[in-house]
Amino acid sequence: MHLHILGICGTFMGGIAALARAAGHRVTGSDASVYPPMSTQLEAEGISLIEGYDPAQLDMRPDVVVVGNVMSRGKPIVERLLDSGLPYTSGPQWLAENVLRGREVAAIAGTHGKTTTSSMLAWILECAGRGPGFLIGGVPANFGVTARAGSGPFVIEADEYDTAFFDKRAKFVHYRPRHLLLTNLEYDHADIYPDLAAIQRQFHHLVRTVPPSGRITWNAADGNLGATLAMGSWTPLVGFAREAAAEWRARVAAPDGGVFEVLHADAVAGTVRWPLIGMHNVENGLAAVACAAGMGVPAGDACDALARFAGVKRRLELRGEAGGIRVYDDFAHHPTAVSLTIDGLRRQGGQGRIVAVLEPRSNTMRLGVHREELAEALARADDVWLYQPAGLDWNLEGVAAALGGRAHVMAEVPALVAALAAALRAGDRVVVMSNGGFGGLHERLLAALRSRTA
Repeated sequence: MHLHILGICGTFMGGIAALARAAGHRVTGSDASVYPPMSTQLEAEGISLIEGYDPAQLDMRPDVVVVGNVMSRGKPIVERLLDSGLPYTSGPQWLAENVLRGREVAAIAGTHGKTTTSSMLAWILECAGRGPGFLIGGVPANFGVTARAGSGPFVIEADEYDTAFFDKRAKFVHYRPRHLLLTNLEYDHADIYPDLAAIQRQFHHLVRTVPPSGRITWNAADGNLGATLAMGSWTPLVGFAREAAAEWRARVAAPDGGVFEVLHADAVAGTVRWPLIGMHNVENGLAAVACAAGMGVPAGDACDALARFAGVKRRLELRGEAGGIRVYDDFAHHPTAVSLTIDGLRRQGGQGRIVAVLEPRSNTMRLGVHREELAEALARADDVWLYQPAGLDWNLEGVAAALGGRAHVMAEVPALVAALAAALRAGDRVVVMSNGGFGGLHERLLAALRSRTA
């Protein structure tokens, strides 16, 4: 079968492409911008790519067109598709019908931590010899790929974003998980949902799909999740929480979260010693252990697996060091995630400054929904650099003013790199936060720092 994928270069649709190719299908695809690393990953798998959405690409008459949620009515290729009579489907629906059907599915949903927790769970299952398949919105370092078919349970990062122009339900309602892990719940995706209640309704729809013989592992310290589950649940609930009362808890033994005990029913079930930092990662790890226990993996074995967990690219990933200055890359694009990322670095200790660099790139951030919370989220950084991109409808100067003299607003990436490189000093830790490429700022900054010390 020939699949043609519109919007192929995102991590989710790229994962769909990889799974389809592994199943023996011919796969082609297109995207507005075709560039590494996803382009090279896909081409290495024998997938032909087209840059742009010229409607003429449909003349190859694929057996089915898989439509990404970047496509909307009015785009010439969408109108051609509808006129052509070609079969079409969404990525989540294709995944559900061709990969997930008949599998033991574990879905990880929530506002924050999905990618990391999904990666942890897949790695725990791998170490347990379960041969998991997975589709994750990032690259787990232990696997080096975003997706694989596997032969055992299937771990899916369950996104609440809408499915496609013809299916406005959340993606995750397609997955029909037996195991559902809920990390947390906050207001996000302001371009899709008008308020928190609308997101809670989608999560309730997901809960409705979990069978009574399954299991829902949830963050018992999260009031928004508690209210969502109170709408109705027909599946056993197992709570986890780092500090609040719950069946699964964590007792932190190192200030940066590098060592913690996992407690089950108040008894120590295992100890995690790992290179990750931050209380958010302690919670992610605890959640993964609790969920894995419901899938038959003893907690002690899960903790041992996490000791060998190598992290996820773009989750506080060290991109390089020059002149005694470390540059980290982080996907944080919500005030809570920004705050947690900075807190993790702060807990690591050290005498140098923490320098935060932020690109407000997500749809929610660009709409200015969280602008009143940004200054507080950035408050624990010693120095803050804010990027004001063209087309942003609100001004970051208000955030900078709230932070006082330690905040700077820049409108051009080259000027930002130059000013930042001049201001940094040995011992500083720079965390660059964006859910996009940020104009290659990480490598540009490292190059500028290296030339400064040459």
